[in-house]
Amino acid sequence: MVKGKNKKKKKGRKKGEELNKQILSNLIIGFFTSNPGKIFNYKQIAKQFDIKDVATRGLITAILYELRDNGTLVETARGKFKLIQQGGYITGKVQLTMRGAGFIISEESGEDVFVTQSNLNHALNGDTVKVFLYAKKRGKQPEGEVVEIIERANQNIVGVVEVSKSFAFMTANSKQMPYDVFIPLPKLNGAKNGDKVAVRITDWPEKYRNPFGEVVAVLGKPGENDTEMHAILAEFDLPYSFDKKVDEAANKISDEITEKDYKERRDFRDITTFTIDPADAKDFDDALSIQKLGNGNWQIGVHIADVTHYVTPDTIVENEAYERATSVYLVDRVVPMIPERLSNRICSLRPKEEKLCYSIVFELDKNADIIDQWIGRTVINSDRRFNYEEAQEIIEGGEGDFKEELLVLNDLAQKIRSGRFKNGAISFERVEVKFNIDDDGKPLGVFFKEHKESNQLIEEFMLLANKRVAEFIGNVEKGQFAKTFVYRIHDKPDPDKLEKLAQFVQRFGYNISTTGQKSITTSINNLLDEVQGKKEQNVIETLAVRSMAKAVYSTKNVGHYGLSFPFYSHFTSPIRRYPDMMVHRLLTEYMKGGKSKNKNKYEEMCKHASEMEHRAAEAERASIKYKQVEFMKDHIGEEFDGIISGVTEWGFYVELNDSKCEGLVHIRELDDDYYFFDEDNYAIIGKRNKKTYQLGDPVTIQIVRADLEKKQLDYTLV
Repeated sequence: MVKGKNKKKKKGRKKGEELNKQILSNLIIGFFTSNPGKIFNYKQIAKQFDIKDVATRGLITAILYELRDNGTLVETARGKFKLIQQGGYITGKVQLTMRGAGFIISEESGEDVFVTQSNLNHALNGDTVKVFLYAKKRGKQPEGEVVEIIERANQNIVGVVEVSKSFAFMTANSKQMPYDVFIPLPKLNGAKNGDKVAVRITDWPEKYRNPFGEVVAVLGKPGENDTEMHAILAEFDLPYSFDKKVDEAANKISDEITEKDYKERRDFRDITTFTIDPADAKDFDDALSIQKLGNGNWQIGVHIADVTHYVTPDTIVENEAYERATSVYLVDRVVPMIPERLSNRICSLRPKEEKLCYSIVFELDKNADIIDQWIGRTVINSDRRFNYEEAQEIIEGGEGDFKEELLVLNDLAQKIRSGRFKNGAISFERVEVKFNIDDDGKPLGVFFKEHKESNQLIEEFMLLANKRVAEFIGNVEKGQFAKTFVYRIHDKPDPDKLEKLAQFVQRFGYNISTTGQKSITTSINNLLDEVQGKKEQNVIETLAVRSMAKAVYSTKNVGHYGLSFPFYSHFTSPIRRYPDMMVHRLLTEYMKGGKSKNKNKYEEMCKHASEMEHRAAEAERASIKYKQVEFMKDHIGEEFDGIISGVTEWGFYVELNDSKCEGLVHIRELDDDYYFFDEDNYAIIGKRNKKTYQLGDPVTIQIVRADLEKKQLDYTLV
């Protein structure tokens, strides 16, 4: 009896364990097919089919990789898989190549989808499109055809207009706009032959190669500094001035501080307070106050301009601030988010003027540990406006106003900083290129901005304020839901990019860890320290940044990986960032006991702010590139040492050691062999002689061309 029972049990177990490989493969395919667009790893598949034994879980892994190799699945990240849809549709963004074809970057497809120029159907770079996927050929990249343009990336296209007797054309500046725009003469709107203009596409008939458009702004004559800066802003659909109605509305906002304001706020006017900012700054967002308490601890106030006191919802100034979402910092100017009467005068924390603030006030002990904190509205009167250089002089042993206070603040800031890095923060401090510019905007020289202790002093207290404000709302007890809030989030790095970074830095004798958050951050910090002052510094720093996710605004908090903060927001710059205004308003509502706000609405606002921030950063980079090309125009024919900073199918980019100016050595310049692009190794390799030009290699180049229209430097190897 007992024997028979055991036999039966054994037979049942064997049947459950011996899942046929083909059956299991079909089950897995069926599971992915019923979950198109979703990503799974082997553990999730095993859980779905209640498979717990090690051998069958191993079989699942083997099947997943077989399905990847035969083109059924795509591996989106290491060990994570997704169905490759045969036919069907995806949406994504167009990334044009220099030859006019495009790739569709889409989270839905798992890998980029190639579209020939003829199948783009008038889609332009950055456009969001709907694409029909062709059946995938084994071993080939997926291909498709654009069937709908969902949203144009740029409303404006910038270029130079050519006018004839009966019509006009605009030739675009951008390498990624391969079409001239036809402009009927009545649509020139005052533009003359040779003017640089911004054009909006009005129509693009299916059978026509070129779009039709109208001039929306005459920017000026090519080569003039204002024209070129305005052109860069227009290219990224960024404004360069305020509408008259917005300025008029700003001029009507009262700057009076009423008795009611004083009564409702904590008074810091008699406590030592000062600002530290760049020498050319006019909008002072933040101030620090310092006072020694009777118990020996320090009361440190982080005081932020109370912009939302003046800029109120449903007003023309508010709407403009939301649309812009950020101030734009070009190489020679600031385009503010709010009109200058507010940004540079009423809200700016100028010395010897009473100002309304939103503040977070800390009690810190001598070890910079937080004993207590308070958040609320205040009134201050800044005693002194320092620039970073003045503050640094005092920190380094010089004499000056508020020396004792500055040294205490610096000591506390350095302790906070040290603790931050011990907790796993990453020290990304890229070289910042600046220009000496004359009154006409002509670059006279290049210099690099140094990040010293005076910068760190401000940075650490602003980071602390942002962190603690986010914790105040987001860090709730288990089982409770945090109210809707605006976070600055930074996700974990992409494992594949991290692995590629690790392989690349080995060429220079460096090593980084690719597993375990603490190990990764510690090893990256060590790497960034080791490369300081080396030729490969900027290349390795650039690649390290690229291996990281991009920081964005979101209501969905995943923490800030780079800072190693589980909660982080932006509270400290409301003059120049709209998300900070959102944070101020949410804080006010919640401290009054208000209900949680609509999460979907705020998520949309966060996406808009992230997009505008990205555009502003692109415009800033374009303005720097323009000045670099303008500066190097006077050095054509000269030789310089540099390092290969980027490798593509059309050549490699070289960054010069002494000026950080980047230019292209085109692959056609390499005439001693047929060279091909090795994407995995960041290299261009000669087919016959195996000569290799790889990212990070030192080279000597000669400048052969400086094209201001395309913002492009062309080099040849010496």
